[in-house]
Amino acid sequence: MSAVLHAAATEAWPALLDAASQPYLRDGRFAWGFARGKLGRDPVFRHLLSQGLIAPRARVLDIGCGQGLLASLLRAGQQLHSQGLWPQGWAAAPAGVRLTGIELVQRDVDRARTALGDTAEFVCGDMRSTPFPEADVAVLLDVLHYVSAPDQDAVLAKVRRALAPGGVLLLRVADAAYSRRFAFSRWVDAAVMLVRHGRVLPQCGRTLPQWIAQLESLGFEVRSQPMSQGTPFANVLLIARVASR
Repeated sequence: MSAVLHAAATEAWPALLDAASQPYLRDGRFAWGFARGKLGRDPVFRHLLSQGLIAPRARVLDIGCGQGLLASLLRAGQQLHSQGLWPQGWAAAPAGVRLTGIELVQRDVDRARTALGDTAEFVCGDMRSTPFPEADVAVLLDVLHYVSAPDQDAVLAKVRRALAPGGVLLLRVADAAYSRRFAFSRWVDAAVMLVRHGRVLPQCGRTLPQWIAQLESLGFEVRSQPMSQGTPFANVLLIARVASR
């Protein structure tokens, strides 16, 4: 990337971060601070936008959406695009996307609705039993390890059925092959769950080859991208695409 394009992207990202975090002030400083910290420090969000992994006009299914951070970031991206401020050198802006978020914790669903109103749909439900609408992009970021291996397989099969031909699953997981970093990831997840929700859920991990093999058995074409830059975690983003028909 040239110096000019790099500067443009560097200037645009803080504007995106501000616009995506601002709506959470309606629910208080905690919701705003969590949004700003998570969006600002987690490399996956910038990667999704800069690489165009969520295409314009896509129907997006965000499973385990929390307080709706991805929805807010996509809306902020559409706003910057409409103002002619989308970063040069990035893929196309996610203009016209429609997002449905599914989240188990009612408090997070309430925060998402307070912040974003009717710009996205948020459903309180368990991913194992809640029906999935048809989608072009399904997103699961750091959520599948909270259910058992059979339930993981069932959720992935349900995602596969919900995706349209040519659809894509964006799945971030921790690679259990990196034992120390994986253990640290599990410890942090447990601490966050305890602080935010007052409970700790059991966790079930797999190695990267095991995740890929499971996705391929469902008919996905899979490529992987390390996604823990700047963090001590063992996270990998799996980009799994349904063959077009």
